[in-house]
Amino acid sequence: MGTRLDKKQGTVTSSFGSPGRINHDSSAFYNSRLYEGLLSEATDIRAENAIPECFLNKHFCQSSENMNQLPDRSVHLMITSPPYNVTKAYDDNLNLDEYRSLLKRIWKETFRVLVDGGRVCINVANLGRKPYIPLHSYVIEDMQDLGFLMRGEIIWDKGTSASPSTAWGSWLSAKNPVLRDVHEYILVFCKGSYTREKKDKVSDITRDEFLEYTKSVWDFSAVSAKKIGHPAPFPEDLPKRLIKLYSFVGDVVLDPFLGSGTTSLAAVKTNRNYVGYDLNQAYIDLANRRISTYADVCEIDM
Repeated sequence: MGTRLDKKQGTVTSSFGSPGRINHDSSAFYNSRLYEGLLSEATDIRAENAIPECFLNKHFCQSSENMNQLPDRSVHLMITSPPYNVTKAYDDNLNLDEYRSLLKRIWKETFRVLVDGGRVCINVANLGRKPYIPLHSYVIEDMQDLGFLMRGEIIWDKGTSASPSTAWGSWLSAKNPVLRDVHEYILVFCKGSYTREKKDKVSDITRDEFLEYTKSVWDFSAVSAKKIGHPAPFPEDLPKRLIKLYSFVGDVVLDPFLGSGTTSLAAVKTNRNYVGYDLNQAYIDLANRRISTYADVCEIDM
């Protein structure tokens, strides 16, 4: 679909036309048969509920399948990277159906605690080669089945920091060449509505950040597992970008697979509140130490 310029309304969708967009009207596109039967936005936005102070800015050593500390519609943004179930130190050895069922129970509980219009960002990598497991496509399918609206996907290009693995399959031969993943996905969803009411909320994203973060490919390095103390940490830049793009100052950010606590740390640094869950007390302690260290250095009252 192209665009054409309407003198009164700006650009509108056309079958062939200019690439420019000015006050663009996409109704012709979204009313096309391509969108028949797909999920649509909710018409009513229900009131948010506050998390009790005793549970806010806390980490809990329990399964996020039941986040009983959190009321319905109390979280504004969820950011996580689930364990990949590939026999790392923190994984269970589940088959694919069991693994998807576990994740789906947590996505369902996330749906409950998310405010209407709240956002979900899931960092995931695909797995294996024989056969290749398109994990990101399974997550998308399960999220949509639960009623989440998909907003898009970000390709995280890990570039030169990606694994130096040389598993090419067959060197300089068409016999069995194997692709080496140097990217991961960040899948973005929302609950009920694509839009959140601003009211007295404040956005702190800069012009240059907005232009950069709204691109569908992000380029920054991975982080050392040894340096952080967790088998699969993601870099702080990942949750920081998502927090600034998809939440307001003072919002609540949830990570149901807390790990080393990078999401919570990024929330603190961007003046948001946080809640996190993990089954491993050692990782809960690590996350708490990282936040306490930052607070001590910056003289923040936690």
